[in-house]
Amino acid sequence: MKTKSLGFIGGGRISRIFLQAFANRNCEFQSLMVYDTNIEVTKALQLQFPQIEIAESLYQAASHSTVFIALHPPMIMDTLDKIGEVVPDDSLVVSLAPKITIEKIASKLKTANIARMIPNATSFVNEGYNPITFAPAFMGNDKEKLLQLLKLLGYTFEVPEEKLEAYALISAMLPTYFWFQWKELAQLGTQMGLNYEESKASVHQTLLSAIHLLFQSGLSEEQVMDLIPVKPIAENQTQICEIYQSKLLALYEKIKP
Repeated sequence: MKTKSLGFIGGGRISRIFLQAFANRNCEFQSLMVYDTNIEVTKALQLQFPQIEIAESLYQAASHSTVFIALHPPMIMDTLDKIGEVVPDDSLVVSLAPKITIEKIASKLKTANIARMIPNATSFVNEGYNPITFAPAFMGNDKEKLLQLLKLLGYTFEVPEEKLEAYALISAMLPTYFWFQWKELAQLGTQMGLNYEESKASVHQTLLSAIHLLFQSGLSEEQVMDLIPVKPIAENQTQICEIYQSKLLALYEKIKP
């Protein structure tokens, strides 16, 4: 696949996820450029992805036909102040952060083609679950072109902007609530007589089937949870649910626009 020029502002984890997804699909671009205030970050990225160019300035990355803003929310408005006159009128600009709304982004740019997306780390293996919102004036043909590009990351779907922060908590951050537990269980299996590969396979395959059973079996959630009578950590269930309620709702309030 060969398509337009892409500029990434920010060379952190999100940009690396995108670049890996593109590399998995053997994508080629007219230009693929990354800017970061820390040159060592972009040099490390270039070692991993030799096809990228290191932008010499913020303005160079912002002058591309498609610009991804891969920055933390507190940095976005100051960055937009700097690049507002540089981003071409017909560029596609995609913010990859919560909190900063399309309206705020549009106040700093000349282009009407503005979108916000909450990317999922699973895009690293082209299995992302990535909600996106487009500005009302986003051109239809340009929207289709952008969606085709983003579908390389996995499943990309359009949602109302006011739902993006909920997706950030319930999808984008969701793996972090469980990854450490799955790792612990896989290691625990080796203390019970399994080798590590056997234990990993057991956790992996059972999780896939358990998720399918809970959400797609046709049983109610209560009926599914009643299928296994022995629940070794049931006494901690209320505490875990309270942690979800307190931590996640508090974070949601913090990242809402």
